[in-house]
Amino acid sequence: MSQYCKITEGLEVVAWLSSHTLTTISQRDSSHPRHCKHQLGGQRLVNTDSLHFISRFFSSSDVHTEAVQAALAKHKERKMAVPMPSKRRSLVVQTSMDAYTPPDTSSGSEEEGGQGEGTPTSSQGSISMEHWITRAIHQGSTTSSSSSSTQSGGSGAAGRLADVLAQTHVGKSGNAPSTSPASTSIPQPVTPTLPAMLLLCVLNICFFPGLCLFVCINTCVSSLGVPVSSRVSAKIQQLVNTLKQPRRPPLREFFVDDFEELLEVQQPDPNQPRPEGSQMVAIRGEPLGVVTNWPPSLEAALQRWGTISPKAPCLTTMDTNGKPLYVLTYGKLWSRSIKVAYNILHKLGTKQEPMVRPGDRVALVFPNNDPAAFMVAFYGCLLAEVVPVPIEVPLTRKDAGSQQIGFLLGSCGVTVALTSDACHKGLPKGPTGEIPQFKGWPKLLWFVTESKHLSKPPRDWFPHIKDANNDTAYIEYKTCKDGSVLGVTVTRIALLTHCQALTQSCGYTEAEIIVNVLDFKKDVGLWHGILTSVMNMMHVISIPYSLMKVNPLSWIQKVCQYKAKVACVKSRDMHWALVAHRDQRDVNLSSLRMLVVADGSNPWSISSCDAFLNVFQSKGLRPEVICPCASSAEALTVAIRRPTDDSNQPPGRGVLSMQGLSYGVIRVDSEERLSVLTVQDVGTVMPGALMCVVKPEGVPQLCRTDEIGELCVCSIATGMSYYGLSGMTKNTFEVFPMTSSGAPISEYPFTRTGLLGFIGPGGLVFVSGKMDGLMVVSGRRHNADDIVATALAVEPMKFVYRGRIAVFSVTVLHDERIVVVAEQRPDSTEEDSFQWMSRVLQAIDSIHNVGVFCLALVPANTLPKTPLGGIHLSETKQLFLEGSLHPCNVLMCPHTCVTNLPKPRQKQPEIGPASVMVGNLVSGKRIAQASGRDLGQIEDNDQARKFLFLSEVLQWRAQTTPDHVLFTLLSSRGTVLSSLTCLQLHKRAEKIAAMLMERGHLQDGDHVALVYPPGIDLIAAFYGCLYAGCVPITVRPPHPQNIATTLPTVKMIVEVSRSACVMTSQVICKLLKSKEASAAVDVRSWPPVLDTDDLPKKKPPQLYKPSNPDTLAYLDFSVSTTGMLAGVKMSHTATSAFCRSIKLQCELYPSREVAICLDPYCGLGFVLWCLCSVYSGHQSILIPPSELEVNPALWLLAVSQFRVRDTFCSYSVMELCTKGLGLQTESLKSRGLDLSRVRTCVVVAEERPRIALTQSFSKLFKDLGLHPRAVSTSFGCRVNLAICLQGTSGPDPTTVFVDMRALRHDRVRLVERGSPHSLPLMESGKILPGVRIIIANPETKGPLGDSHLGEIWVHCGHNGSGYFTVYGDEALQSDHFNSHLSFGDTQTVWARTGYLGFLRRTELTDASGERHDALYVVGALDEAMELRGMRYHPIDIETSVIRTHKSIMECAVFPWTNLLVVVVELEGSEQEALDLVPLVTNAVLEEHYLIVGVVVVVDIGVIPINSRGEKQRMHLRDGFLADQLDPIYVAYNM
Repeated sequence: MSQYCKITEGLEVVAWLSSHTLTTISQRDSSHPRHCKHQLGGQRLVNTDSLHFISRFFSSSDVHTEAVQAALAKHKERKMAVPMPSKRRSLVVQTSMDAYTPPDTSSGSEEEGGQGEGTPTSSQGSISMEHWITRAIHQGSTTSSSSSSTQSGGSGAAGRLADVLAQTHVGKSGNAPSTSPASTSIPQPVTPTLPAMLLLCVLNICFFPGLCLFVCINTCVSSLGVPVSSRVSAKIQQLVNTLKQPRRPPLREFFVDDFEELLEVQQPDPNQPRPEGSQMVAIRGEPLGVVTNWPPSLEAALQRWGTISPKAPCLTTMDTNGKPLYVLTYGKLWSRSIKVAYNILHKLGTKQEPMVRPGDRVALVFPNNDPAAFMVAFYGCLLAEVVPVPIEVPLTRKDAGSQQIGFLLGSCGVTVALTSDACHKGLPKGPTGEIPQFKGWPKLLWFVTESKHLSKPPRDWFPHIKDANNDTAYIEYKTCKDGSVLGVTVTRIALLTHCQALTQSCGYTEAEIIVNVLDFKKDVGLWHGILTSVMNMMHVISIPYSLMKVNPLSWIQKVCQYKAKVACVKSRDMHWALVAHRDQRDVNLSSLRMLVVADGSNPWSISSCDAFLNVFQSKGLRPEVICPCASSAEALTVAIRRPTDDSNQPPGRGVLSMQGLSYGVIRVDSEERLSVLTVQDVGTVMPGALMCVVKPEGVPQLCRTDEIGELCVCSIATGMSYYGLSGMTKNTFEVFPMTSSGAPISEYPFTRTGLLGFIGPGGLVFVSGKMDGLMVVSGRRHNADDIVATALAVEPMKFVYRGRIAVFSVTVLHDERIVVVAEQRPDSTEEDSFQWMSRVLQAIDSIHNVGVFCLALVPANTLPKTPLGGIHLSETKQLFLEGSLHPCNVLMCPHTCVTNLPKPRQKQPEIGPASVMVGNLVSGKRIAQASGRDLGQIEDNDQARKFLFLSEVLQWRAQTTPDHVLFTLLSSRGTVLSSLTCLQLHKRAEKIAAMLMERGHLQDGDHVALVYPPGIDLIAAFYGCLYAGCVPITVRPPHPQNIATTLPTVKMIVEVSRSACVMTSQVICKLLKSKEASAAVDVRSWPPVLDTDDLPKKKPPQLYKPSNPDTLAYLDFSVSTTGMLAGVKMSHTATSAFCRSIKLQCELYPSREVAICLDPYCGLGFVLWCLCSVYSGHQSILIPPSELEVNPALWLLAVSQFRVRDTFCSYSVMELCTKGLGLQTESLKSRGLDLSRVRTCVVVAEERPRIALTQSFSKLFKDLGLHPRAVSTSFGCRVNLAICLQGTSGPDPTTVFVDMRALRHDRVRLVERGSPHSLPLMESGKILPGVRIIIANPETKGPLGDSHLGEIWVHCGHNGSGYFTVYGDEALQSDHFNSHLSFGDTQTVWARTGYLGFLRRTELTDASGERHDALYVVGALDEAMELRGMRYHPIDIETSVIRTHKSIMECAVFPWTNLLVVVVELEGSEQEALDLVPLVTNAVLEEHYLIVGVVVVVDIGVIPINSRGEKQRMHLRDGFLADQLDPIYVAYNM
């Protein structure tokens, strides 16, 4: 282990490195001149090539940069090649450099998230950095092979892949395959198929630490417009190479996901370092020496200098050319402040009702280039005894963070804002010229403080100058981590004491000249440049931010010009000066006795200090002049290094183990030099203050000497409270640190500084981070600033802007996850950026031992900024979480970060039958079985029951009611296209039968394929087949616009069903023989095609009558959602029983009309379209669903016009109406649309009811008279085309809420509505007459109890009698139609539906007075995904994904080996595509505990949906694997 050290007050420490030349560094790089005088190499090196230093010291401390280099070199040795993201061409940002202004970079308030580093201009920023790693991929991303897929003999994906692999030569040099023109033609004998490749990919998922990436892959269209999958396959190959690294050891599990509750078990690492030092002792600063001529208050000081030295310069302001703009003398400051004070108190409001009284708060709104006006206004407020609240100038109504400032002003009761003339003119104005109210701001009176606008105070008026007391002097705003803004109140006595402490520790004397580059409105800039300067009658040279942007050397030039003794800067300003410094001869910094580094406590400031000293030591800069300080809004100046004349007193340094720091322990690093943090001291405790270090969380207990904690200060010179927030004030400003025994160490309260650190030997204060930047990942603490420093050490200048990196954490699945967002330079290529990203991931992993969850690059100038150009951190985080960041590159690595997934489920062995079955009870519960009404006991005058065959029923109806209309077909305009009476149908069927016998020469029992569009021809052809004794098979015709993909399915069904001939219409007949058709299939192998538009005149000699009702009536062919084609045999008995069951359930009689908007090719849709009317005699109004695409209102208008009581539709029809008619309900009402007669509106489906859709449909059309209880669903499947159907009588369908987590474990747990993880399930309709259902365990085939999840088994007269053929998997299907329970009732023959569900006995009663049993369908076993040992239903994950972002229109998920693939359809601009990747990943992790393997973003309409409105997920999967989706963006996350 690293050596540790005990640090005790006043004792030197073994192993503590406080010498200014670090042994570790000097051993490794003795060529480096430090700031020690005895190393003479410094001058020579600086003179010859000062840039050499800049590149060495460039971005983080020496040790840090070296560490990053070493870490990356380590990865380089492993020959790492990470596949680069690619995307649609339209998504690649291709902008000229002229279109961009370089982003402003923060001078900023780091508290607001500005990582205070930045480049002044892009040209000055282009320092040539040495390459730490050679380019990984030279042209792989830009050259794409355009070879066709047939060259290599394979077909489709496999051939293309072989082709690509043959062209990808993996080079030995560098760390990646380099595809160069020279190497493309070398053939490689590699020809695996794509799925095999991908499988290989998955088998090799071994992550090298920290780099588990979303690889973004896409089809690339060659110049010929042919999609080529070369990129996909080459990248997969590359990915395989990348992932062949030893897998990271599995991390401990954080919680066990038991469905009863989620247990978080935080297991501490047994090997983690623990603090071993003794308890620390509070450190006291030197006494605050009261000097005799110190003024009793700051106003008194101003009065003194204003009257005795009125001509002394107080402040010099600069214009953007660096010329002095204005000199404010102490006399002018005094007289103008009095004028402002008088006007604030006496000229606002009326004499009786002044707007501002002493003690009130007023806002100070001044731009950063006008310190003089600000200073006058600030002192005017102090003299008037009102409380100034300095804030930033709001530039637009929607400034980042400006709303929160408005809330602060509102809570402070601010009604007046003081501002300058120029600023007032520049504020946004409304149409009438008034300043609009900014979002979230109170109503303000804007008051301009220029003298010319003010009244002169009367001679006898004079401000009352008191001694400093406990009244509030001013309020400084502070932005928190979450973006909220607090006001820290500073009392007059604290203000004065702080000025005295700064004067003493900095050794300020009268008339000293100080150059200030900092923001003068708050923090160090305010304390030194506005307040302490006046106390000591100093002269401040103020350098505005705008001048620094134009000339980064301006502050150094002013130091030389004015021979300034003191300068206040940030490390960014030193960095800029280095970058801009081109060996200027006239620079002389020997006048400086103190260079205050305001952000000296930041981890990267040490590198700026060292590099600055190295370059400017030869220009007269002395090492002891550099004085870092630490400060916070709450505690003001916490510590500052004193300027000494003794250069032998070296500054303190510590090389700390990053691993130790992450556990809050100080370990001086000895062996592992990669993951270290070098910290510099920030001097000692302030005069008159007491400092201690307490544990950051919980009770403020003192830390041990080798423990990192929060610095706390007890002093008069700190903030007093958060304005108006007493609870937060108590926790921050009234803290009583305690010893381990629980005794307080002082009777006086301490203030928490918000800084993390420790006190080293000699009382030196070290800061290692901020509480606001703290991210606790898996129990370890990481600091955002450290991670920024590491990212900056990876060649920053080339690809991203130095000061434009945001690091924050988001909470996903009970832990914080690190997100890094950076602005990409407009001139860096996709490839460069990706290289940089992958290196950053490697560096952060190696150095901090933590994975980055998401790394995103955004285009230049798009991150929200603070007024001084820093990044607005909370706003950036908000955009990331909302999905409106619009990144141009994203890498996600959830596999390495998410280590707290629930344990994979282990299946328990089932209980044996003997112990659980007692009578009708299973495990003490009623057996889950239910049945519809018994067909035998229903007495009705059903004449059709006399006949065994539907063909006989039709003949009977043609004789008894020849003119009764059975079918009416509507056109898209709603007019009747054609209709059939009983006699017309009979006669037409006779002619078709004659045609089959004569022209087709068919025997009875031959199979005939009916290929018709939805309509009346199909019905006539069906009965024609029955009359001829043939077996009909209805087949959806090919789509004329899409023959290539739809015709092969038709051909397949014709072949698989062994059809002896095809019957169709003339139009389709021509289509089947067209040129397009011959390109798609072999047209010569069609069986004879009969055209029924040309029928013979005569009828057949006799109609066929089957000898046995159990013979085949028709074949029901369908393709399941999993892509399996099967034909189910339906006997005459089953067909008649089916029709009778539906007739009884829906109470259908000849006098009824039923509207049907379904596809008539299989399942219940076919039965309702073709068979039910003939059996029951009712009129069917037929509406082809395709017509709704032309006229979405067609179905509902028909229902209203024909006064229909019962109607059937599919989910796709319902969705079309909901989306297409949402805004037209009023106009439909005016057209007389009335749905009040509808009794049942049934959705025909083979899936879990879609509650959201049915509910929105009901709500939408409620105003048109639709009764909510009318809308219900049915449930059918292959083995039984209708098991449930709501029907007319019986209780309303019920909805229950179940726990989704329990469902994954195949258990049902009912929960309250709205409880977490709840999933609503709606009953699938009422069980049909003659149907019996039982719930069985799909594995053991044993019966299950009430409310247990299992497979739905069905026994009934209209079950299918078996598969005619299964195109796909024969072995699995043997027991689908004849299964027996393993115990209990083992005699009954059941059919297995393949659907999971459960039965629940409700409190409701059905028509027969029995208690009603409700059936809830959960999902298909075929579709369910087994992941991590749990069963997931795609619809649940899809629902979560669709909710994540408004632009996700549709989603489909499927497993691919053991990975989850999520496909989302994007509605909106392609720029939003990358926003979806983190959102989708987060949502699935959070709600389902699954890591998404691949996110594919596609255009609308890519996810295939069948006629029933079901997603064809397996088709989608095949399209994805064959690379046919043309995605916008693909993110592989493995």
